[in-house]
Amino acid sequence: MRITGFGVIDIAGKKLTYVSSGRIKTLDAELPLRLKSIMNNLNEVIAQHHPDQVAVEQVFVNINPKSTLMLGQARGAAICAAALNDLFVAEYTALQIKQAVVGNGHAKKEQVQEMVSRLLGLSSRPGSDAADALACAICHAHGGLGLGNTSTQGYSMKRGRLA
Repeated sequence: MRITGFGVIDIAGKKLTYVSSGRIKTLDAELPLRLKSIMNNLNEVIAQHHPDQVAVEQVFVNINPKSTLMLGQARGAAICAAALNDLFVAEYTALQIKQAVVGNGHAKKEQVQEMVSRLLGLSSRPGSDAADALACAICHAHGGLGLGNTSTQGYSMKRGRLA
């Protein structure tokens, strides 16, 4: 099974409010079917929450080129879901996201989960996939692309784990 996290927040001035988060699980199937599942599920999230913008994590090139390529394809499915809904898409590196949320670009997953929980006033830590997606949305909300304070609803997708 492959997993793609998503997170939705509301932004009002400097106040961030948790709306929704979760994981899209794709079964062990051919790649086109997994990508279709990601895109369809994200379309459902978009239809349910009506975000104004989307933020996605950029793929980094790691030791395994096949994994990097598959992560890029999952990201492409998420970007297509946003594009089909005429949504602005912002992209951030993992370093930028961790720096914006934790203050340390090399923070561990547990630190990201804890800070996401604190920044959004959650009663418990979200799972790592959802936390990464919410962290990407928080990075964007904090003006990650120099957009300043936007009074819009944000949506984020964490890069999927397609292998």
